[in-house]
Amino acid sequence: MESQDAIVSIPKTMEKFFGGSGKMLKPSPGTVALLVKTIPKGRVATIDAVCKKLAKKYKTEVACPATTEKSLCLAAAESVESNTRLPYWRVLKNSGELIRKFPEGIKGHAACLAKEGHRIVSTGKSKGVENFESVLHQL
Repeated sequence: MESQDAIVSIPKTMEKFFGGSGKMLKPSPGTVALLVKTIPKGRVATIDAVCKKLAKKYKTEVACPATTEKSLCLAAAESVESNTRLPYWRVLKNSGELIRKFPEGIKGHAACLAKEGHRIVSTGKSKGVENFESVLHQL
């Protein structure tokens, strides 16, 4: 995982997925953490919203969703280890589902969200925040 941000060309194999060519941000854990810190208590954001905000900030067409999620998970783990409490739990998958790769997995993610007043519900294979759309934070 890169410790610094990288701006690269969108790979030809990913142009269809991203809707064209151009530049892509591969954000570092520190960059993702700075944005996540802006999500207020009781609110949530999606990985997609984080990517869109980072792409806009860095003037690229996209931010790599896989790198963004990996960087967020690394920042979350570091936060738990150092007891700095980055509010990583306020980020959900685009469907409102919880993220398994967070510290303590789904159970830990759910516990942190429940402490902030969110109701956790089953979403088929996983769990998610009930009516997450109503508590989305505009990044």
